[in-house]
Amino acid sequence: MSKSTLWSIVGVVVAIAIAWVIVNVIFSVLWFVAKLVVVLVVAVIVFFVLQRMFARNDG
Repeated sequence: MSKSTLWSIVGVVVAIAIAWVIVNVIFSVLWFVAKLVVVLVVAVIVFFVLQRMFARNDG
């Protein structure tokens, strides 16, 4: 096995490792954003439900 082949194999392994980390970070960020959007939607729904409940009690 020549030095060039060895460095090619090492380069492929390093590229796969770096890609793995980048993909994990991207999916973590996307999962966080998705959870944040769901929380915001639920919070808005709860806000309007509470607002209607208290408006009925006052009137």
